[in-house]
Amino acid sequence: MAHLLIIDDEGDIRHLYAAEMEDEGHSVVTCGNRNDAMEQLRHQVFDLVILDIQLDQESGLELLQEIARERENIPVILCTAYSSYKEDFSSWLADAYVVKSSNLGELKNEVRRILAQS
Repeated sequence: MAHLLIIDDEGDIRHLYAAEMEDEGHSVVTCGNRNDAMEQLRHQVFDLVILDIQLDQESGLELLQEIARERENIPVILCTAYSSYKEDFSSWLADAYVVKSSNLGELKNEVRRILAQS
């Protein structure tokens, strides 16, 4: 069982991902913005972060860079509706890049793969 942090500004997505990851046996904390996410990262140990690129008025890519600076050993999966960000150099800090879909199979597979490597 892993401890996951899900960061997405859409409440329905946070709830769906949390339910699916809990069904996989993981414990989950969710956040909707950068400040809450960084607060959680400062006070808890997580095995993996699932991060949206578009966070309302904030950039998930900037948050990814902040996570990499402060918690360099924590793996991050970027999960976004936009495949075009995959070409952005700053997205390469992530351990995986998943395009959002109603089928969470790819996301679950990446979570398993990354956790198996840790």
